[in-house]
Amino acid sequence: MDEKLKRDIILEHYQNPFHKGLSDNPEYITVNSRNASCVDNINVSVLIDDGVIIDARFDGDACAICTSATSVMAKTLIGKTLDEAKVIVENFENMINEKEYDSSVLEELNVYDTVYRQPNRKTCALLPFRAIRDIMNKNENK
Repeated sequence: MDEKLKRDIILEHYQNPFHKGLSDNPEYITVNSRNASCVDNINVSVLIDDGVIIDARFDGDACAICTSATSVMAKTLIGKTLDEAKVIVENFENMINEKEYDSSVLEELNVYDTVYRQPNRKTCALLPFRAIRDIMNKNENK
């Protein structure tokens, strides 16, 4: 994917994030995730029904990478089973951490494939994925 297109997608999801704003529905599982070394502080909220992510929402203050990664993550995970979500999360984390990964499962999340070049941005991109892991763990322990 061309670098300009990647920047455009990241900027679009930063300026017009997908599913920003939390729900009052108590069936959502919500987790806070923050980066101790910068402003990134987000709440990620997911509605899971019968092992499928029905909705994903978020709110908070974060940089362009974190906000856009959360937006793209939500867009990507809605409609996926928890097993599919785990595969996506694992592959995204591997991509950011320069490990072997399957780009075919990441869909639009592939725009972050060069974030590793800026080590200080890795945490920004990974923050929402830490939250989704926590949510999936909480769902398993219900």
